[in-house]
Amino acid sequence: MNDLLAWLTSLPDPLLYGAILVAAFAENVFPPLPADTVIALGAFVAARGNGTEFGVWSATMVGNIGGAMLMYGLGHRYGLPWLMKRFPSIVSPTAADRFAERFKTQGMAAVVVSRFLPAVRALVPPMAGALGIGAIRAAVSMTLASGVWYGLVCILAFRAGANAEILLARIAEQQRTIGLAAVAVVVVAIAVVWWRRRG
Repeated sequence: MNDLLAWLTSLPDPLLYGAILVAAFAENVFPPLPADTVIALGAFVAARGNGTEFGVWSATMVGNIGGAMLMYGLGHRYGLPWLMKRFPSIVSPTAADRFAERFKTQGMAAVVVSRFLPAVRALVPPMAGALGIGAIRAAVSMTLASGVWYGLVCILAFRAGANAEILLARIAEQQRTIGLAAVAVVVVAIAVVWWRRRG
């Protein structure tokens, strides 16, 4: 984590946005990638430099929706058999049936809600493609979900970065207070032991 933060801090703003875009894109292609962490750290770093919340969010959205639509296209082209082969532990025939039923009955709402669920988020684009949900409907649904989610991530991380000095100062102040309290407890304990031995 510290190495990643140090690397992001060393990047000029355009490259920082580029790294965020790539991470958001890759999250859809390689689901284990912790894109949320990269994006949050990127927003934190941007706030301490010359970056903007909108810049981080825009880079995230371009990458995320680009990666999602690539996977949608692959799902549409190769169908459920390809998905079951690519994600054998997750996309079983039963899971595929559940997805199909949910998308059929709930439509775009199912796509939006599913993009908020960490365990299945990366499966939504290719599954939508494999199940024949229209590309425009899928893109709008995923953009809505990702826009809200990453908007919150960017805002919170950016504000934390902008107020990092205040936060660190408060932590240091609390540590001093706790340290003084610990010293006081030790002094009182020593005094009690000394008094009892004299008595």
